Amino acid sequence: MLKLTKKADYGLISLKHLALLKDGKTASAKEIAEAYRIPAPILAKVLQKLARDGFLVSEQGTNGGYRLSKDPRTMTALEVIRAIDGPIILTNCFTEHGECELSAKCSVREPLRKVHVGILKLLDSITIHDLSDDTDAELPVPAASPLAGLRVLPS
Repeated sequence: MLKLTKKADYGLISLKHLALLKDGKTASAKEIAEAYRIPAPILAKVLQKLARDGFLVSEQGTNGGYRLSKDPRTMTALEVIRAIDGPIILTNCFTEHGECELSAKCSVREPLRKVHVGILKLLDSITIHDLSDDTDAELPVPAASPLAGLRVLPS
């Protein structure tokens, strides 16, 4: 099963939260953790990682906290997930050590590669701004994606 890690999920939730703040306001790790019932120590590490990787700015002081470092329209779900978790790997076939004892006769390697590429394109097409849009509009799916035609249902 393909599933986001909790850290990636917490990172996306936090970026969405910060994107919804007005006028460059900040939010502390504690505020975000309490708002979404996220374990504060884990969230603090995720936010520090996102700050180191240039997604967030950390401001010290009484009114300090985190704010987005750039426009949420330019931050994709894919780059956030990769920053937190590293590469997205659907199956070992798509790594540098992708050969296995089944490679010569594998009938699903190419179809799975297409699914893998489709997932990467989909995640790369969804921005933090898209996640922050509270309308009922569907998230974008690239026309060339094998996932085009699938509906993303709200959870």
